[in-house]
Amino acid sequence: MSIRVLVVDDQVVVRAGFTAIINGEPDLEVVGQAGDGAEALRAVPECRPDVVLMDIRMPGVDGLAASRELAATGSPARVLVLTTFHRDEYVFGALRAGASGFLLKDCDPQELVDAIRTVAAGEALLAPAVTRRLIDAFVTGAISPPTVPDDRLAALTPRERDVLVRMASGLSNPEIGAALGIGTATVKTHVNAILGKLRLRDRVQATIFAYDAGLVRPGAAPPPGG
Repeated sequence: MSIRVLVVDDQVVVRAGFTAIINGEPDLEVVGQAGDGAEALRAVPECRPDVVLMDIRMPGVDGLAASRELAATGSPARVLVLTTFHRDEYVFGALRAGASGFLLKDCDPQELVDAIRTVAAGEALLAPAVTRRLIDAFVTGAISPPTVPDDRLAALTPRERDVLVRMASGLSNPEIGAALGIGTATVKTHVNAILGKLRLRDRVQATIFAYDAGLVRPGAAPPPGG
């Protein structure tokens, strides 16, 4: 069964290019296109995409507002944002709004189709270049996420909080396991428990939560084992 994709971009030629790349894959199918966020919001219930390939900067309803609205409506469609990050101050906001991944617009076609598959499978994805620039923006103060008290933290055990901090610091499950002296399967169990207790969808949202709650500070190294 093909992965259904909705392509959202205000430039016709860009949509056509992405559509050609995606439809060239046997397991991917473009089921619709939209020229702005408002059109995308109308298209999602009609086209029932698994993944929405979303531009951020568009006239009218932009990709940030559209991503937030999709998350608010409980749509199962996962948003993969294509961005030119160096011109985009909205990346952190879009992550908080519910986007499942970020990819740079100048990525290779193979990176694009791999990213769609990754996001459709329920995983979160941040292009390495986006991650580096996002961290740089935190460190320089260009992005300052607020520290927001959140009662949900009380639901986490001390070990789950340890795992969350390391997950938000960018460590993989095997790296978290090595740092804490536990197995990768146990880490995965903790991650699933964290997402369930905090009512979050994926690791990207968990990372945003950790920054907002003040558990992780911009530029801080991952904590040592515990």
